[in-house]
Amino acid sequence: MSRSSEETQVIEGPGGDLELAITRVEAPVAIAVVCHPHPLQGGTLNNKVVHTLMRAARDKGASVVRFNFRGVGRSSGNHDHGVGEVDDCLAVLRWAQANLGSLPVWLMGFSFGGYVAAAAARRLSEWPERLQLVAPSVERLPFAGLLPLGRTVVYMGEADEVVAPEAVFDLLEGQPDVEVVRFAETGHFFHGRLVELKEAVASRLA
Repeated sequence: MSRSSEETQVIEGPGGDLELAITRVEAPVAIAVVCHPHPLQGGTLNNKVVHTLMRAARDKGASVVRFNFRGVGRSSGNHDHGVGEVDDCLAVLRWAQANLGSLPVWLMGFSFGGYVAAAAARRLSEWPERLQLVAPSVERLPFAGLLPLGRTVVYMGEADEVVAPEAVFDLLEGQPDVEVVRFAETGHFFHGRLVELKEAVASRLA
C-alpha cells in the first residue's frame, strides 16, 4: 500500500461550490471518484460504504476523490434528483484529471451514487477503466436507460432493505460486461460485511 495523505477542498461546480475530500497516494496508477448515497436520506462523502470504496481504491494505488453532491455539507445548490448530480460527478472528474494527473479513471458509487457513477460513465468519451457499483438504485432512477454498460462490477446484498435485490439481479445479471457479486444475508449498508466488501472490490481493481 502506498503512503497516502488526505485533504479537503472546495471547487467551483456546475451548480456552485463542491466539497471534496482528496486522498493522494505516491505514484498513483489511477484516479478514482466515489459517489455517495441519496442526499435526502443522509448520504454524504463520509458514508461508511463510500469510505470503504475509497480505501479499496487507495490500497490499489489510486488517488481518490470523494465529494458531496450539491446541497450536501459545504456543497452549495439544491438536490436535483440525479440530473445535476451527474454534472457534479463529471465536474469533479475533470478537476481530478487536471490536478491529480492524466491517469486511468475509476468511477465508484453506492446506492443513489451508483446510478450517478454509471450515468457519468455513459457520458464520457471513453468508458472508465473500472466502474464499481454497490447496491445501485435501479428502481427509483432511470438505470435501465443506461444499458448496455461497459465493463462493470456490481456488489449487492441479498437482504438489501432499501434497493430490491431482485430488481438489481433481474436487470443486471446476464448483461454483457457486467459482473454481479452477491453477498448473502447482507443489508443495504453492509453492516458487519464492510471488510468483505473492501476485499471484494480491491480484488477486482487489481
